[in-house]
Amino acid sequence: MTETAAAAAAHAPSLRDHLYIIVFESETPAGQAFDIVLLVCILMSIGTTMLETVPEIRRPYKLYFELSENIFTSIFTLEYLVRVSIARPKPASFICSFFGLVDLCAVLPSLIVVMLLPDSGASTNLRLVRVLRLLRVFRVLHFVGLSDEAEALRAAFWASRRKIGVFLYMILTIVTVMGTIVYVVEDNTHSGFTSIPRSIYWAIVTVTTVGYGDIVPQTVSGQTIASIMMILGYAILAVPTGIVVADLQMRGRPPSSKRTMRARGLSRELRAVDTLACTTCESVAHDADASFCKNCGAELCV
Repeated sequence: MTETAAAAAAHAPSLRDHLYIIVFESETPAGQAFDIVLLVCILMSIGTTMLETVPEIRRPYKLYFELSENIFTSIFTLEYLVRVSIARPKPASFICSFFGLVDLCAVLPSLIVVMLLPDSGASTNLRLVRVLRLLRVFRVLHFVGLSDEAEALRAAFWASRRKIGVFLYMILTIVTVMGTIVYVVEDNTHSGFTSIPRSIYWAIVTVTTVGYGDIVPQTVSGQTIASIMMILGYAILAVPTGIVVADLQMRGRPPSSKRTMRARGLSRELRAVDTLACTTCESVAHDADASFCKNCGAELCV
């Protein structure tokens, strides 16, 4: 074997490298196919969990539900173990990440039911925690090209957190004051305003325009206060939306990772190796010589 051939063999991607590209590199065709299969499994798992709560369906198909759950649990457990084993630069970076914890919560309840509480009454409640698998759909946003849009929305909410915090404090102040006033007005009228906390609950229901109708003011003063709060509620609901939309418009739409990579003139082969997906936040499209994630700062395994 010549030195050139030996060097090529030494730098040839290993099985672990191939698995890493398929599992974590959502920009590659293999990674996109893997994400599509994963999305289908997640949605089917959530669908069976919902159908299992319908008594008319659960009774005749109980065995099918148990079999399907065992299959989905096995698939998600195997996927989680593969992700842990190939995570870079070390498994702890994935285990302690947000998606790592979500993946663990998606399989842990089912494993507890199967191994520790097969016939316990608590197993039913633990099985319902499987709906957390729906959170894993956010991971699949990468393959449909929505990772940048999701990041822009998250950044807009984060940038608006102080304004939204002040707004929520203002709302809490309004419902506390109005609830206290209507308690004083409606006291001794047997209309349901038996305490200030219960009156604040009514104020929250009214100002959000929900209006359950379980507590209704009987006096003219109380009904006047209720009318003011209903009208105020329409204006209040538009405020947080306007805050976030204004921040989104100011930021503008960031270029998608695919367009950025295309502008750099990278070939498909380079994209398969140099997208360098971060195992902590799973952002992609880093520079080919990047050592740290441009989003969270975690170390990349080049």
